[in-house]
Parts: sequence; structure tokens; C-alpha cells
Amino acid sequence: MNTVLYGITALLLILSYQKDKGNTKKALKKAWKAFENILPEFMTVLVFAGILLAILSPETISRYIGASSGFYGTLLTALIGAITLIPGFIAFPMAALLLKEGAGYMQIGAFISTLMMVGVITLPVEIRYFGKKVTFLRNGLAFFLSFLIAFILGGVMNQ
Repeated sequence: MNTVLYGITALLLILSYQKDKGNTKKALKKAWKAFENILPEFMTVLVFAGILLAILSPETISRYIGASSGFYGTLLTALIGAITLIPGFIAFPMAALLLKEGAGYMQIGAFISTLMMVGVITLPVEIRYFGKKVTFLRNGLAFFLSFLIAFILGGVMNQ
């Protein structure tokens, strides 16, 4: 599947280059610059994830956030996701690694959804712009919905 996507991308890049060489070169330069800006952050998280996975055995990961960890594993990952500030392009590969090492789908679903929807670290900024009531309501609903999403994901993926 990846080969097909890479092939389509290459084909579209060639078509773009034939249509407008200047804009295609400019777009490629912008893309490279964005990649250079993201790379240090990405490498830091990859190194951290690598060290974490080297220290924690698959059995430990499975015990704390595996499918058998149930509600407590889901709550743990939801809390970690809510207080962590990791961009999605880093979180998704990390989640895939955790799944590969024994984490449960429901637990990873809670982690990813709270990571994307709940912002404990960004609360002060959000309060300043939206007020306390709206901020806590939004974050509370997002936290609750994360469990619903995790439950559905766990049910669908474990069938």
C-alpha cells in the first residue's frame, strides 16, 4: 500500500513540475524547510520513545496499558494524554510503537484522543481567550468523549 501512495505522490509531483516548474520548486523548498523545523522535535521524541521502549518490557507495557489493564489503564493513558503536549505527527507513530509492544487499542485511543482534545498545559491561554466556564466545559466534555471514543475503538478493534 505504501508503494502505491509513494508512486501516486511521485506521479503528481512530476505532473506539477511539468505544469509549473517555479511553483513546484518553491513548494519543495517550503516543504524541506518545514521538515527541517520539525526534525529536532521529532528526533527528540523518537529518542525518548526508544529509550522508554528499551527500559519497559512488552510485559510491563501490557500490564499497565494493555487490553487487560481495563479502566485503570485507560484512565492512566487518558491522564497522560491530557497533560502531555505532543504534536500529532509524533504521537501517532509513538502510539503505533506502543500497540506493537503490547498496549491496548482502548488505552491508546484514550491517550490519542485526550492528547488531541484536552489541553491541561494550555489551560491558562484558553481561559484568557474563552473564559473559565467555556474552557472547563470544553475540556471536561473532551475528556468524557475521549472515554467514549476509546470504548468504541476498543470494541471495534477487538472483534
